[in-house]
Amino acid sequence: MTDTGTEPGLPRGARLGVDVGMARIGLAASDPDGLVATPVETVPRVLAGAKQGSPKQGSPKQGAPSADGTTADVTRIVDEAVERFAAVVYVGLPRHLSGKEGAATADARRFAARLTVALAAVGERAEVRLVDERMTTVSAHQALHAAGRKSKKHRSVIDQAAAVIILQSALDAERAKGERAGELVEVRTVHDTHE
Repeated sequence: MTDTGTEPGLPRGARLGVDVGMARIGLAASDPDGLVATPVETVPRVLAGAKQGSPKQGSPKQGAPSADGTTADVTRIVDEAVERFAAVVYVGLPRHLSGKEGAATADARRFAARLTVALAAVGERAEVRLVDERMTTVSAHQALHAAGRKSKKHRSVIDQAAAVIILQSALDAERAKGERAGELVEVRTVHDTHE
């Protein structure tokens, strides 16, 4: 360990964890030394290109992206990355237990790509990396239940709890390997309207 508390070769800086869901996005953050993950907030998911109207309680917000193609959910995460001087944003990749990828995996990949482009557009150098998140929501439910939180009240914090698990797993992997966890998302032009 260096005197800054980070592993050799890893630059100092906060890390963010993102749990992408169809209705909500859980957001977690670490300290600048990447020691511990804590919940930040639950961000309403915005489905770009969806019909305008008033969505049901708990459903994703609908609406057009901004002029540069960035939706409000992506903008909120970019703002958090800038505010915290984040070195990396870990986005959970929800694979099946078999390891195969499905529709939710493809959605997370598209979201991570849009986030990468939006970070680059504001001059933010934080990497976006995809990390395996199998079983995080189940683990989050179990942890909340063990803490005495009633199931009906889980919805407001379950996504944050899952983001904390994603981020803490990535932080632990960083310490174990001395390198960033997961798969780097490359900057490219993204034309995704989330189908």
